Amino acid sequence: MFKNMIVYRIAESWQTELTQLEEALAKSVFEECGATQERSVGWVPPRGEEHGPLVESVGGQWILRLMSEAKVLPGSVLARKVKEKAERIEQETGRKPGKKESKELKEEAKLDLLPMAFTKQGSTWVWIDPAAYLLVLDAGSQGRADEVVTMLVEALPGFAVALLDTQESPQACMAHWLKEQEPPVGFSVDRECELKSADEAKAVVRYSRHPLDIDEIREHIDQGKLPTKLAMSWDDRVSFVLTESLQIKKVSFLDTVFEGQKQDDAGFDADVAIATGELSKLLPDLVEALGGEGRTELGGATTTATARSDADRQPAAVDQSAAVVTHGEEEDDPPF
Repeated sequence: MFKNMIVYRIAESWQTELTQLEEALAKSVFEECGATQERSVGWVPPRGEEHGPLVESVGGQWILRLMSEAKVLPGSVLARKVKEKAERIEQETGRKPGKKESKELKEEAKLDLLPMAFTKQGSTWVWIDPAAYLLVLDAGSQGRADEVVTMLVEALPGFAVALLDTQESPQACMAHWLKEQEPPVGFSVDRECELKSADEAKAVVRYSRHPLDIDEIREHIDQGKLPTKLAMSWDDRVSFVLTESLQIKKVSFLDTVFEGQKQDDAGFDADVAIATGELSKLLPDLVEALGGEGRTELGGATTTATARSDADRQPAAVDQSAAVVTHGEEEDDPPF
């Protein structure tokens, strides 16, 4: 639960009760894909219980879960089916299908294949803190987060959000922490980071399981390579990776969080209580470390949040031709 976090500020003008939220989500309950349906999205009970509530309240924190299902149809299989249809037309009529007809053949082939296609499911945890006016999504990409926000906005009258923003950019702060070896109070810098140059070469340097308090890091920053990801820990309780676009990835709760707990304390309510309890303390400290929140007009009122532009909120596209240097021990999966 909440391995990644994309955080939004909710407009304070939005007010609703738990029962109203439940009724609104019930209009978009998840259903599996039909025979010729490519994709399906909807809300499911967070506890995983059939016909259970679509919103769970644990300690005043509201938890939702959005489920998606998509038919897996390999492009090569679709192309082969289209080719077969085109060849059949050529044999029967002596002519090759034109551009418009080829497009129609592709749609026909897709409808033929979809009933036989495998399905792939995925879900996104949603956390609403109604008292703090925060929306937190367990999404690893902005595209997935945008889909969840769209579903909420369509379902909930008056619901408006803006991406959480800060007075100082995460990238500038991460560069300062690395160069001066002065992490903010309550935080420590761990052993992974990624630096990327802003020039045409877009060279990338990644450190994995490697000390970061070295002159080489400072030299890279002086040469114009700025951090895009940095592994950190908060209060010896939560480890995470902060990105330049203020996304929080690879969230992990450290052993100190579970001290004094019994094995039978596990379960949905315990997981939610631990996650929301720790992260609701981490987020204000992180915002403070980044200079505090900005201000924006949201839902007709000024709030302590700033909506980021599309360019700011989307991580820069990775140039596959960029030079990449990796430091540290070899591992099966990349650090980020």
